Amino acid sequence: MASTAHLNDHPLTKFSDSTLILDDDRLDIRDRKVIDSAGKTIGHIRALFIDEIDRKVRMLDIAGGGFLGIDEQHFLIPVDAITKVTPTLVTVNESGDRVLHSPAYDPTLIAPYRRDYWEPYYGYYGRAPYWDSAYRYPSYSTWF
Repeated sequence: MASTAHLNDHPLTKFSDSTLILDDDRLDIRDRKVIDSAGKTIGHIRALFIDEIDRKVRMLDIAGGGFLGIDEQHFLIPVDAITKVTPTLVTVNESGDRVLHSPAYDPTLIAPYRRDYWEPYYGYYGRAPYWDSAYRYPSYSTWF
């Protein structure tokens, strides 16, 4: 199990910027359509933020709106919000409106992605952050 010091200090990394590779390409949920709990389309998963030491996804970058990537808006949501994954869809247990009104995220900004960067997102969604001692990584038995 990872130490608490690691969870407090280690920054997250975009999966595409890491040296990690997937054992099974079916587990890559990037570019899948994201729908809310009512079945309404929110957007698609643009990027995954991972903890390279624990090798776990912690945050999703959901892109929506715009046309062919122009004027897209980006929203961050904790991976814990996922309720179901199929080969083409990811369902989250938040409403589309809630996601659309989440704290601002600009993927063009270069940020260290340390703990204080993620706190507003966990707080907004009312979820325990992954560095909290009571946090338990979700079980994804509904994937595939």
